[in-house]
Amino acid sequence: MAKRRSPTTPTHRNLIFRFFCISLLCLLSYLLGSNLHKKPSSLLLNSFSNSTADCFGNGVRLELLTVHQTEPFFDFEFHHSDPSVPNLSDNETIIPNFFQFCDSKYRDYCPCHDTRREKKFDTDMLFFRERHCPERSEKLRCLIPVPSKYRTPFRWPKSRDMVWFLNVPYKRLTETKADQNWVRLDHNKLVFPGGGTSFPGGAKPYIEEIAKFVPLRNGDVRTVLDVGCGVASFGAYLLDLDILTMSIAPRDIHHAQVQLALERGLPAMLGILSTYRLPYPSRSFDMVHCSRCLIGWTAHGGLHLMEIDRILRPGGYWVLSGPPISWRNSYKGWGMQPQELKEEQGAIEDLARRLCWKKIAEKGPIAVWRKATNHVHCIQTSKLLKSPPFCEATDPESAWYKRMELCITPLPKVKSFKAVAGGALEKWPKRLSTAPPRISKATMAGISTKFFYHDNQLWNKAITYYQSLLSSFKVGRYRNIMDMNAGLGGFGAALSKYPLWVMNVVPSDAGNNTLGIIYERGLIGTYMDWCEAFSTYPRTYDLIHANGVFSLYKDKCDMVDILLEMHRILRPHGAVIIRDHVDTIVKVKNVADAMRWQSRIAHTEQGQYHPDKLLVVNNSVKDDHSQSKRARM
Repeated sequence: MAKRRSPTTPTHRNLIFRFFCISLLCLLSYLLGSNLHKKPSSLLLNSFSNSTADCFGNGVRLELLTVHQTEPFFDFEFHHSDPSVPNLSDNETIIPNFFQFCDSKYRDYCPCHDTRREKKFDTDMLFFRERHCPERSEKLRCLIPVPSKYRTPFRWPKSRDMVWFLNVPYKRLTETKADQNWVRLDHNKLVFPGGGTSFPGGAKPYIEEIAKFVPLRNGDVRTVLDVGCGVASFGAYLLDLDILTMSIAPRDIHHAQVQLALERGLPAMLGILSTYRLPYPSRSFDMVHCSRCLIGWTAHGGLHLMEIDRILRPGGYWVLSGPPISWRNSYKGWGMQPQELKEEQGAIEDLARRLCWKKIAEKGPIAVWRKATNHVHCIQTSKLLKSPPFCEATDPESAWYKRMELCITPLPKVKSFKAVAGGALEKWPKRLSTAPPRISKATMAGISTKFFYHDNQLWNKAITYYQSLLSSFKVGRYRNIMDMNAGLGGFGAALSKYPLWVMNVVPSDAGNNTLGIIYERGLIGTYMDWCEAFSTYPRTYDLIHANGVFSLYKDKCDMVDILLEMHRILRPHGAVIIRDHVDTIVKVKNVADAMRWQSRIAHTEQGQYHPDKLLVVNNSVKDDHSQSKRARM
């Protein structure tokens, strides 16, 4: 006969436990239901239809909606946290309800290129015009004002030829460069005839002359650096050949030249050949161009030409026009002594030869040299030519506040005289989607060819999703794009079908230095530390993309300063997509609201259950009048 089970057997205990759980769930449901009928906040978060929220807050739609008193409010305060997510409050100041606008004198403020601060620094080698950023205590905690009569720039391609004068209200270049056809004032517009110092007749015929010696039409040349760019008309007309030019110039007495280039919708940034390396990796550019850029190429032991050699791709071209080239025919017009010019050109040619460059052409004011495709022969002849030594312990990719050195940057080793050091690149546009040599030759630790193609797929999917959030992608509103943490350049590559360009930024302290990969894909970019200000003017980018930026800088600087910098460089009608962990996104939104940005939180394309979310800022609904009114507040 079976024994009777005692009340304390496991079966009875399970029943009691189940009854207790059901009772608890009923109580919680009652409390939640009563709470939903309370008056909600002015900004509401609505749940996906047919979705439920689990213990970790998943299943919640993160899009800000208009107030409806009957809709539920979801609490996004920090009742849980991921230990890997930054506690940004450790570095930050108290956020005001609204940031005030700076004084109008800061309308064109460039924090790291401030003409008032540069007086503190040495003038030798123009060091005072390098980046000199304010200390944390000196940083402005206000919003850069918009000019009172600011107007939305013309859309590309019209912007190449004209900009609104009151957006960049400076006449100096129209007067000092009038005979060179840089820019002229036409009523309320600045018009760009396409001229330059060495090509007053226009950039198009000048480029046609260069194309007689450099293969500009077959996809071999894709990335170009224009040193001392003026208003970037050279780069503007290279775009007709599908060539992308990074135009650089210092903020000197013609301080508006880079600002005008960006207003035209052309890639440009403040930069100078002085003491530090240019902020680009080795082997970046297919061609480097200098049109009377007033650089002493053989001064300081030839330091600056060695820097050009570092960033020039194997087999790349250096184009020099203006003094001292064609000195026999031009010295009277230049007001210079022929013997002095003759010696200067001789010194340039001698240094180029010792760098293992070959002069391939000189016609009129233009001379062209070509860099060797490898250093096999160069190493053998270096002693005979008395060449500068090869750099030994220096990382050629390191270029953020890294001083130039009097040595030749060695190219990757090859076994054959005919081999291209580092690997040959595909012609454009095939190189955009082909695994670049830095990946296919396994020179980048942890980045495989398989990962490269997977990354491309992810960003193609993301861009398709972004288009559903910002319809302006399709209507041509965005021209100048900033990707603050570019990775392999997948974001920029996925946008290549649109009439825009992307400044691909690789943080100088990122785990992987991927900027060389980006250049091998035929894209452009720069190194940057986002604890500092970017080398550009205010109101120069239409769209800013920030993927994981705030997590990357969690223990390094105040996120408020990063957001204020984003506000400085964003055009008044621009947009921002910030992508990060949900906890970080909610904190960032508090600052965005204080900056008067119109923003909403949304899921990423990976769906509602993924912890990463988006903060989407879209200021395009504001009209010109309201923007001007904001600037005067």
